[in-house]
Amino acid sequence: MTTIAVSTTITSGRGALVNVRARSLLMAKWRVLWVILGFAFIACAAVLRIFYLGFFGDAPAQQQWGTLLVPARADIVDRNGVPLARAFPAYALWYNPTALGTDGSPLVSSPRKVAEELVKIFPDLEVNALAARLAEGRPGYLRRRILPEDANRVHALGEPALEFPRETERFYPQGSMAAHVLGFVGADGHGRVGMEEVFDKRLTDPAQRGVPAALAIDARVQGALEEELSRGMAESNAKGAAGIVMDVDTGEVVALASLPSFNPNLINRANEAFIFNRVTNQVYELGSTFKPITVAAAIDAGVITNMARRYQASKPIAIGGFQLRDSHALGESLNVPEALIHSSNIVTAQIADEVGGVRLNQTMRALGMNQRAQIELPARGFPLWPKGDWSRITTMTVSYGHGIAVTPLHLASAYAALVNGGIWRPATLNKLEPGQFVPGRRVFKASTSARMRQLLRLIVDIGTGKKANAVGYRVGGKTGSAEKPGAGGYNRTSLVATFAAAFPMDHPRYVVISMLDEPQGTVATSGQRTAAWNAAPVVGRLVPRIGPLLGIMPDATRDVDISDLAPLVGKGEGE
Repeated sequence: MTTIAVSTTITSGRGALVNVRARSLLMAKWRVLWVILGFAFIACAAVLRIFYLGFFGDAPAQQQWGTLLVPARADIVDRNGVPLARAFPAYALWYNPTALGTDGSPLVSSPRKVAEELVKIFPDLEVNALAARLAEGRPGYLRRRILPEDANRVHALGEPALEFPRETERFYPQGSMAAHVLGFVGADGHGRVGMEEVFDKRLTDPAQRGVPAALAIDARVQGALEEELSRGMAESNAKGAAGIVMDVDTGEVVALASLPSFNPNLINRANEAFIFNRVTNQVYELGSTFKPITVAAAIDAGVITNMARRYQASKPIAIGGFQLRDSHALGESLNVPEALIHSSNIVTAQIADEVGGVRLNQTMRALGMNQRAQIELPARGFPLWPKGDWSRITTMTVSYGHGIAVTPLHLASAYAALVNGGIWRPATLNKLEPGQFVPGRRVFKASTSARMRQLLRLIVDIGTGKKANAVGYRVGGKTGSAEKPGAGGYNRTSLVATFAAAFPMDHPRYVVISMLDEPQGTVATSGQRTAAWNAAPVVGRLVPRIGPLLGIMPDATRDVDISDLAPLVGKGEGE
């Protein structure tokens, strides 16, 4: 009996323990369920709130939500979406001498000591200048951009007068590349100089900040252009360079470079001198690159009807107390193809004389040579344009690029018209949609343009532009080497060397301009300063690099037909 009672007691105790555990487990499950239901309720409430604000909220509320998701200033990207300018939050170093320490004492009691500590953090600062700046007691920026780790080091100095506000900064991830196209953003938050200035309202408009502004520039082509121009400058010891790559049919500028360049991430006095844009703002006498324009005007006017016609080339032309001459003897007579491939001033002047000042003036005006270059950039130089009716000597000198000064961009637009069928269009840095183009005007007949494609190809094939030849790309173009005007006449030691080209000449797609400012004769250029030896090779190296990027593959089986012109050309040399 005793054994049975103990067993019953043990069994009852185990049953009670099981019941307690079951109740505890059930209670835990209910608690988890209530927590889940609570989170679900909060999530539903948040979603409903967002839905309400999005569809039924007032405009300010909607705008506030929208602005949280977009940058303070829209990005600028190239035609393929590569970022060229972006906005991001960053720290600045601000000096606030009116602040007081926690004990009420004035701050920066020892400007020299604080300056020495700051120089340890920012070694590029100069301690004496910084100490003097702190001693002035004038509030302002000590540095516009500092890294977060540097902000922590400044904070550790314990000087509340040194503040580091968080601000929106403009960052150019490609550094100095395309700097003259982009410009920069000033301390006031507004764009300066380039497309930052042109797009300023659009980039800061809350309704548009979320959509990047797309340029016609191709970052890959831009980089190649800058690299080859830089090499050309180095090889010829030139003081500057300019270059353009332009779509001949749409007017889009896919690359534009002015060297030396500047870094828009760091605008200081050392950089200020390089902000000037040689492509759009500086005018030059571009010399013999004007000769194909003169020949095209003569063909259009019916002055040139026979490519075999010969002009005297051995005697300088005496007019108005001046003598128009060639750089060296080219023979007793030259026909038009020979005059272009050997670059004869004498023959070109005779052709211009037959065209007449009125007609040549009209052609130059139709090409926009009498007004600022047409492009969106704000800095655009005004040409040096001969005033009034053009005299015979003015007409003759303009025909070979003297007595008139324009920008390299003027020349690019003119050459596009020479090869694209005769239509001049203003240039644009805005990316256009497929099939879209900038409206233009007819300057040359389509048949004249076809003839000019032959002549320009001939110049590169067997003339002064040989060093621009790129196998399979059918490059055509013209050299130009012009002395710079100065006090009392032209300076024979200062040249502007230019090569104006287009490719492929059987179906032109792009114009390429390379210009070197004051190149010198060096070992790399065989001691020569003229465009045939320095500017033309830049194009010869550039075209094979950018052709495939632009969808143009080399094809040695194709070319523009010059079979009717080649037999007309004898031997000779040019610039």
